[in-house]
Amino acid sequence: MAETPGDDRTLYEVRMAGTDTEQHHVDVQQAEATFNELSKTLSRRSDKHKRDSSSSDDTDVEKADEPFDLREYLKSSNDANQSAGIKHKHVGVTWENLQVKGAGGDGSKIYVETFGQAAITFWIYPFLFVWGLLKQILPSKQESFPTRTILHSQNGLVKPGEMCLVLGCPGAGCTTFLKAIANERSDYAGVFGDVRYAGIDAAEMAKLYKGEVLYNQEDDIHIATLNVDQTLDFALSTKAPGPKGRLPGMTREEFKDAVKNMLLKMLNISHTAKTYVGDEFVRGVSGGERKRVSIAEMMASRAHVLCFDNSTRGLDASTALDFIKSMRAMTDILGQTTFATLYQAGEGIYDLFDKVIVLDKGRQVYFGPPSEARKYFENLGFKSLPRQSTADYLTGCTDPNERQFAPGRSANDVPCSPEALESAFLTSPLARDLEAEIEKYKILMETEKRDQESFRQAVLADKKRGVSKKSPYTIGFLGQVKALAVRQFQMRLQDRFQLVTSFTLSIVLAFVIGGAFYNQPLTAAGAFTRGSVLFTALLNCALDTFGELPAQMLGRPILKKQTAYSFYRPAAIPIASTLADMPFSAIRVLIYNLIIYFMTHLSRSAGGFFTFHLFVYSGYLTMQGFFRTFGLMCSSFDFAFRLATFFVPNMIVYTGYMIPVFQMKRWLFWIYYINPLSYPFSGVLENEFMRIDLECDGDYIVPRNPPGSNAYPTTLGSNQVCTLPGSKSGSTLVSGKDYLSVGYDLNTADLWRRNLLVMIGFFILFQILQVLLIEYYPQYGGMGSVVVYAKENTETKKRNAELRERKALKNKTEKGESSGNEKEEVYLSGKDTVHRKTFTWEGVNYTVPVPGGQARLLHDVYGYVKPGTLTALMGASGAGKTTCLDVLAQRKNIGVVSGSMLVDGRPLASDFARGTAYAEQMDVHEGSATVREAMRFSAHLRQPASVPEEEKDAYVEEMIELLELQDLADALVITLGVEARKRLTIGVELASKPELLLFLDEPTSGLDGQSAWNLVRFLRKLAAKGQAILCTIHQPSSLLFESFDRLLLLERGGETVYFGDIGPDSSVLRSYFARHGAVCPSNVNPAEYMLDAIGAGLAPRVGDRDWKDVWLDSEEYQQMRREIENIKQTALARPEEVREKETTYASPFWYQLKEVVLRNNRALWRSPAYVFSRLFVHGFISLFVSLSFLQLGQSLRDLQYRVFGIFWVSVLPMIVMAQIEPMWILNRRVFVRESSSRIYSPYVFAIGQLIGETPYSVLCAIVYWALMVWPMGFGKGTAGTNGNGLQLLVVIFVELFGVTLGQFIGAISPNIQTASLFNPCIGLILTTFCGVTIPYPSMIRFWRSWLYQLVPYTRVLSAMLSTELHGLKITCQPEEFNIFEPPSGQTCGEWAKDFVNFYGGYIDNGNATSSCRYCQFSYGDDFFVPLNIKYDTRWRDVFIVFCFFVFNVFATIVASRLLRYAKR
Repeated sequence: MAETPGDDRTLYEVRMAGTDTEQHHVDVQQAEATFNELSKTLSRRSDKHKRDSSSSDDTDVEKADEPFDLREYLKSSNDANQSAGIKHKHVGVTWENLQVKGAGGDGSKIYVETFGQAAITFWIYPFLFVWGLLKQILPSKQESFPTRTILHSQNGLVKPGEMCLVLGCPGAGCTTFLKAIANERSDYAGVFGDVRYAGIDAAEMAKLYKGEVLYNQEDDIHIATLNVDQTLDFALSTKAPGPKGRLPGMTREEFKDAVKNMLLKMLNISHTAKTYVGDEFVRGVSGGERKRVSIAEMMASRAHVLCFDNSTRGLDASTALDFIKSMRAMTDILGQTTFATLYQAGEGIYDLFDKVIVLDKGRQVYFGPPSEARKYFENLGFKSLPRQSTADYLTGCTDPNERQFAPGRSANDVPCSPEALESAFLTSPLARDLEAEIEKYKILMETEKRDQESFRQAVLADKKRGVSKKSPYTIGFLGQVKALAVRQFQMRLQDRFQLVTSFTLSIVLAFVIGGAFYNQPLTAAGAFTRGSVLFTALLNCALDTFGELPAQMLGRPILKKQTAYSFYRPAAIPIASTLADMPFSAIRVLIYNLIIYFMTHLSRSAGGFFTFHLFVYSGYLTMQGFFRTFGLMCSSFDFAFRLATFFVPNMIVYTGYMIPVFQMKRWLFWIYYINPLSYPFSGVLENEFMRIDLECDGDYIVPRNPPGSNAYPTTLGSNQVCTLPGSKSGSTLVSGKDYLSVGYDLNTADLWRRNLLVMIGFFILFQILQVLLIEYYPQYGGMGSVVVYAKENTETKKRNAELRERKALKNKTEKGESSGNEKEEVYLSGKDTVHRKTFTWEGVNYTVPVPGGQARLLHDVYGYVKPGTLTALMGASGAGKTTCLDVLAQRKNIGVVSGSMLVDGRPLASDFARGTAYAEQMDVHEGSATVREAMRFSAHLRQPASVPEEEKDAYVEEMIELLELQDLADALVITLGVEARKRLTIGVELASKPELLLFLDEPTSGLDGQSAWNLVRFLRKLAAKGQAILCTIHQPSSLLFESFDRLLLLERGGETVYFGDIGPDSSVLRSYFARHGAVCPSNVNPAEYMLDAIGAGLAPRVGDRDWKDVWLDSEEYQQMRREIENIKQTALARPEEVREKETTYASPFWYQLKEVVLRNNRALWRSPAYVFSRLFVHGFISLFVSLSFLQLGQSLRDLQYRVFGIFWVSVLPMIVMAQIEPMWILNRRVFVRESSSRIYSPYVFAIGQLIGETPYSVLCAIVYWALMVWPMGFGKGTAGTNGNGLQLLVVIFVELFGVTLGQFIGAISPNIQTASLFNPCIGLILTTFCGVTIPYPSMIRFWRSWLYQLVPYTRVLSAMLSTELHGLKITCQPEEFNIFEPPSGQTCGEWAKDFVNFYGGYIDNGNATSSCRYCQFSYGDDFFVPLNIKYDTRWRDVFIVFCFFVFNVFATIVASRLLRYAKR
């Protein structure tokens, strides 16, 4: 931003001149002088250069149309507020004896739990529970759990209007310090000491004013599918002040628009307003722009104590300086108190701060003015390094690997350890002055409470009318619900894919049900099937809400951040979600109900339909509340899944459909009354049957005529009986009310007085539970500061010992340029190849589809990367650096890429991606792997197959040492911090030893200055050995910048500004810019200056021409074009290498499969919640169904229960799919990243996922089978207990079918929410058309002819039922007989002989002449033969089920190959 080196100095000197450290910092005159100076930079903006081309692509979208005068805006708005009597919020922060402790003792490690441990813990849990209670009762001196000190006791003071910079190496405690200051204490075991805000203690601040003290975390967490405008609109809608906090006459909407526009312009992101925020998997704004959205969202909160954690990460040097200057502006004019920890802070940024804290392993080793910090450490005995920026110098003094001592000094007489440095500071005059200043400020706050009272009054004035004085929120609860509902509605509306998919599947589902039960007759034959259609319609609609379970897990990071910002109280979320979903769900369920109701010929009346709709939709809302409640209650999806499936099977069994209430076990019938599904089912049954009468005919008359016989009357006669419950002697019509009363023990009078009222009660209950759970028992995930490790085995223990030895040896060596190089030399000691190739690109353009047309992101980019060179790719945030790298690395799969990209003048071969390595900006890894395992996986599969595995492993150890990950080698990736994950990303790519090119996207972002220098120094040495490297980089110091050979500089719109050598001391680059009017002063970092010169930040560019036009007219451009031609000609003149057969992957298929399966097995073994949940669910469902049907006999009712018990096997795939799909989709995210580097093929991914699941699937099947066959008493037919073996085989195949079907659904679904929408539809088709729900004879011919044959459950039930029921003798209980009177003069046997001979069954009293007792079945075969099931075909049916499983495998493999849903 600065045009001369004096700008930053002048700003700092003007601001600091005459400042009395003991007086209040905010001085209006001083601030005005400062802003007069700042406005010279912020306000001078040249008009945009008119481009000749009429293409909209050429528009410089990131330049504002009008000048934005930040100083004038802030000054005028602040003056207006004061004139209107609006109080200021000046909050000084003091902390005394601040100490923070985290979980885990010093030196102790927390180890990951495995499946084996979880299984053991499950059995001994009762004993552990009792022991835990005893430990609480019995006195103990030990702590309940070990802790470690993260921050040691420290003191400090930052007054209103001051900015404090927090410095330290990674692990020093900078983030913890900021969180402690921001009052975010939940991540830690304990925060001690006295922290006060304008004299208000931390407890009161957290209770009443928590939205005034905020922490902006390093990671950018946003709702990816909202655009920038909507994101800021939401923040402002919850934080816009009430009438007393706004200027007179200004409405809330005007205030919101004014602040939003100010933030967008100040952060230079106005052009992104209508662009999705995005994330690593949703295309949106660039990384730097996303960081600025995070900053804008925080500023929209209008808090006055702000803590920024590395908020310039991902920003270019110019934008970072603009941001800090803007913060300087807001801090001075508005009296904010600002804390920031920054990595690689340049001198211009450093000088803008009032105070600096240096931390070393949690100890405060310096606190004071920035201007005195360098001198302080030099006086301690550290070497003066004038070329190093002050911030890097200060952190370097705390780094044992980097610090250097002054001549004649050594570690013996210079304080080096954290304790020694802390002690030196505590005995220094700076510490004494600090102590005195704190005491003086505390007395001032206690006696002169002007700031505190103004702060309280200002917060009170901000509140909207009706908001409690004690509430920490700006708007009331209803206002929060409204804002959240609007946001949720926007999200649903913008997620068109899910919206269309949900409506489409719901309509398909309705047509399937309507088609299956089409045009039900008003006869006895339609009674059971009417119950079936009502049960099926309700159940599928209600269980469609199961997808709410994983959805509740995904929004937790957003919830945690925004509730910490006091945007809303958590309780508003569930209510708003329900309200926002209602318009969509109400329309969808209405369409669903309309189709089913009228296709199936239910009672056709307006009252009947709308009552049916009311009960089905009420059931939907109730079950939605049920699943959301469990989603909020549980810490993980697997635990929620386990808990939900504890209830769902019982809900299905105890609705009163499978087992009528009066037939339920006396010790289980109470479940019916607490079942939220039983009431809507009773309601729809009563609503339907109260309106109809059924005619008794056909199969419901006993005895009746066999085909071709007329022995019995064709209509119900006096010697026949209607078997339909509720029938009356002599009447062919059965009242629907009587049918319900006798068959289901239901009273239609309960429709409104009981069922609807209980439904409403359940709905309200679940809403209240959600509110209470999210408000008082929020689940945000694990403790953020805990690293989890995998236990060492013999090999890793040996490796770790070697790493520790080498680290200790290195620390003992004398400091110097060559120190630490041994580890680098191992990497560099590989054999040089005869010839390394050059990569060139010419005229590269890239356009992407956007609403309204196409947007061009790159325009005619030229360049090359030669072997042995290190090329930097730089530009402003949003200029297209990552896009350019993606295009060159062949990572883009949407949009149109044009131009020429060649290797040695020849087109890219199929192994190009394999020959390159790309360390991406987003750190995506397999979370359950350790650091060592992640790097080994890369080395094993990406280095040539000819390299021995031992050599690859040894090489990985060197990479671990190089990247200083020794202490984290066995740490699980998912628990690593941001900085460690970044180093791992680089390590994974370096482990591949790329032959052609190494691409790195912002490898130094998130690293401290010294780590960044070490990394670039290593890259420099790598290049010296012949590696070609292209690397985007932000905020490089001048030393770092000089390490690069060449520079490709882009401006906004993807236009090339410069490509060429940098030169010693950047002389070539300086010369180029100087010749065209941009002279870089000798004491300014050229990397920062060139960005300012081209207008990358808020400052205008230097000169009156666009720099891309200057470049196109320059001699350097022509020279670059000639050089590319020369490279191509030289390369083409060389004979093409005789290569072995080109392969896309470095490793053969079977080796890929072995490595992927090993990793999957490790991941599942370390995911006990996932694996054990499935095992638990299988065991529980089987056990509970068995308890409902315990030790079945041979009665008619028991026959029906055997069928129901076997039918439950068909539920297993639905349960497995619900758990498999999220796991598959999450694993696919990792695969998408790895597949772009051609690590392994999509076929290997799909097969590997299946093989990993198989052992656990077989175990689950065995558990289910064992708890089914013996408790229910299977094996009483002809097949005996030997038939149970066939049942086991079928259950195993069904389980594998469910796993592969779930994986297939996951493969074709873009996200978890969409995948969950498929399950009800598939489950319905599989269970409805298998011949049991709708008996085979009753099924419509259309379905019977193809879908019945196609459904795999047809074969499952055929094999299992025929095996179990074949030869099973049936003996009816007295109440199960159909009783009829024979004609006078005939015995029962004589009268019913023809009927029994044809239809089966038996007459219990054949010789009687009255009260004939007919039992419908004599053997189990009588039941299943009419259903088109044969005992002789059972093995054929088992094989067909196996074939379905095999088909799923192939379908999943193909889908994995074709569908990846990774748009970039």
